Amino acid sequence: MKQQSVTPILELQGVSFRYPDGSVGLDSCSLSIERGSRLVVLGANGAGKTTLFLHLNGILRPQSGTVLYSGAPLDYGRQRLHELRSRIGLVFQNPDSQLFSASVREDVSFGPLNLGLEKQAVRERVEEALQAVGLTDYADKPVHNLSFGQKKRACIAGVLAMRPEVMVLDEPTAGLDVAMQLGLTQILERLHSEGMTIIIATHDIDFAYQWGDSTAILAKGNCAATWETPHIANSLEQFASHGLGVPRVAELHNLLVDGKVLERGKSLPRSHGELLRAIASLVE
Repeated sequence: MKQQSVTPILELQGVSFRYPDGSVGLDSCSLSIERGSRLVVLGANGAGKTTLFLHLNGILRPQSGTVLYSGAPLDYGRQRLHELRSRIGLVFQNPDSQLFSASVREDVSFGPLNLGLEKQAVRERVEEALQAVGLTDYADKPVHNLSFGQKKRACIAGVLAMRPEVMVLDEPTAGLDVAMQLGLTQILERLHSEGMTIIIATHDIDFAYQWGDSTAILAKGNCAATWETPHIANSLEQFASHGLGVPRVAELHNLLVDGKVLERGKSLPRSHGELLRAIASLVE
C-alpha cells in the first residue's frame, strides 16, 4: 500500500509582514496545514487572520519568511501566481468586494474564462458550481439583487468553478442567520468530503469547535497556539488564556463530568446535539 504523503499542502515558516503605516500584519508566523483538513483560524480583530489568508495565495508577499505550497516555496512570477490562485481559492468576508459582474452566471464564469478554457468547459464548470451552492435558479439574476447570504454563496461558486484544491474563507458565517449558516456548513461539509482542504477564519468559537479538525489562534500577527480541535476540551484553561472565550459544549461537558453526571474518557461531544444525546442516553 502506498504511504500517504505527509507534506503539508500549505505552510508558513516564520512569515512577517508590515503594512506601509507600520502596523503589524504577521510577526514570525509559522503554521502548517494538512492536505484534506479543516482548519479554523481564531483571533481578535486585528490579530492577522486576513493578512494570513492574503499570503496563502500570493496576494501579499512575505517581507521575511517563506510560504510553501505542496512543499515548494511560492513562485511570485505572474504565470505561477495565476496557477496558484486557480488552486487556492479565497472567499472574502464582504461579498461585495468579490462580485463585480452584471449577473451571477457572468461572475461565476469569470475565473474559468481567465483560465483560457473552451466555452463548453466553462459552461459545465459554471453549472456545476451553481448547483453545488444552490443558485441554479438565480444564474441570470443581477448580482445586486441577491440577498447577503446568496451573495456569499455566489462568491463560493465563483471559487468552485476554478476547481481549487484549497478553499480559504474569511468569516463565512458573519451576517448570516441560523438557516443560512446551516446551509453554508452543509456546502462546506460536502466539499470537504470530496477531498478539498478548507480553511476558515471565524469569531464563532462554538462553530470552530464543532467543525474544525484543527484550530489555530493568531495573536498580534503570530500563531500563538494550535490544537487538534477535540483536545481543546482537555485544555480549556490554556485555551481561555487567549481571551477568546471557550466552546460552550466543552465547558458544559467538563462540568457534567466533574459532577459525575457523565463519565470521563468517553468520546467528547462537539455540538449541543451530541451533548444532549449523551445526557439522554443516561435515562434510556
